[in-house]
Amino acid sequence: MDSTIQKALKKAKRKHWVIITLISVVVCLILLFAFNRLGNYLSAQNTTRLHDSLFLQHAISQPNVNIDSQVTANSSMFGGNIITNRSKNINGYLVPWSTLTSSYSWFGASIDYNELVAGFHSSGNNNFEYDKQTKQKVATFYHPAIKEYYDGVQNQLEAVVQLENQVAEVAISFKEPLTMEQVRENIPENLNIAWLYMTSAIANEALGPAGVPVYGYADSELSKESFDRFIENLKKYDTRKSIAEIQKYIRENENKMLNDVTVLGVMLTGRTENFNELIGKDFIRGASVGVTVPIVPYIQPIK
Repeated sequence: MDSTIQKALKKAKRKHWVIITLISVVVCLILLFAFNRLGNYLSAQNTTRLHDSLFLQHAISQPNVNIDSQVTANSSMFGGNIITNRSKNINGYLVPWSTLTSSYSWFGASIDYNELVAGFHSSGNNNFEYDKQTKQKVATFYHPAIKEYYDGVQNQLEAVVQLENQVAEVAISFKEPLTMEQVRENIPENLNIAWLYMTSAIANEALGPAGVPVYGYADSELSKESFDRFIENLKKYDTRKSIAEIQKYIRENENKMLNDVTVLGVMLTGRTENFNELIGKDFIRGASVGVTVPIVPYIQPIK
């Protein structure tokens, strides 16, 4: 009798453990499935946010820099990278610019600011910003409200026109802000307006222009639609309202008529000899040369 009871108890115990094991396996599979779905969902959300942030960053703060392609790499449920391939258009000549490798995970996303921010080179009397991967010189803007820069305000127009059979980009900084109409009147038609410099921080006078973000947008037509889009992009970029110069700019300009909007400078591209028309112009405070490219017979400049 005791033996029969013991056998029954053992059988019941085995059945109990089998049921518990099966339940555990099912629960684990459900949890793994849910964990995988949640991980993929969070990664997908942050991937989308990172893509949007990169496009927005370039729309307002990367003078004459274009995104050629932007793809996801090393993707998994835990995160991955977004590779941003970039270039500059110098009067119809495309030149490579630094590639960004930004990252995302469940917990957020991070733009590759190490490559996004220009390097700074100082040697003897030479002080300039440069793109870290291509080593190309970065054209510098000068804010009209900053009276002194540690290395002075450069005007390199006479130097750039000496280059023969080349195209170039030059950042032109105005002595005082110009209206859109004044920009139209003062910029020669044989040069391309590649980017409009609208605002930037003015607190770091001792450091000069290096490392200070500039904000603006590309619009060769100087249209109201493009300016309105710029204001909306600024709002999206600083949703937390934590960047003082952006919030100040929005307050002062979002309700202005286009003719009342002022510009601090322009990025111009064109044949080097065409910049000769700007030499000696009173409205120019500084002119900083960026990328220059030799003209070849099989690629025709835009202007």
